[in-house]
Amino acid sequence: MCYVQKKMTNIKKVLNFLESKFEEIFACVALVIISLCVISQVISRYVFNFGITWTEELAGFAMPWAIYMGAALGVRERFHIRILVGVRSLPMFAQYIIIFLGDLIWLAFNIFMIKYGIDYLELLWERPTISPSMSISRFWPETIIVIAYALMLFRLVQIYVKWFRDGRKGLPGC
Repeated sequence: MCYVQKKMTNIKKVLNFLESKFEEIFACVALVIISLCVISQVISRYVFNFGITWTEELAGFAMPWAIYMGAALGVRERFHIRILVGVRSLPMFAQYIIIFLGDLIWLAFNIFMIKYGIDYLELLWERPTISPSMSISRFWPETIIVIAYALMLFRLVQIYVKWFRDGRKGLPGC
């Protein structure tokens, strides 16, 4: 195997790893940041009798990242709440209609949130709000809104692409 083929194989492995673990990595990193911030704040307050001001703000920035990445993970794994017991009791044609309609509404909502999330980020960019403790623009932590809804949209489309490639067996993603 030549060097270029080996390099391409390594790149494919990394891309496959990221495709299958992207949301978990970000959600776990955000949860670790939150945990470390809370633990350091407790230790600094109760052991050393002073507070570290930026830890609360950093934990507050990391929380939406953990939540939204968890939501994107839920889309990828189809863990979102669905009342499939009721849906599966219907005839197959009705099952398809309900699942497709629900996913179509979800797709439209993701597009809506991306559009208005971009508008919100433009406002934050034009009129920057600086966080008091960390002195960073709130624009950067708030980008998770657009990133997460775009990722959820991508994962939803990816489910249907995989479903079509696999010969449309069963319900999409189920």
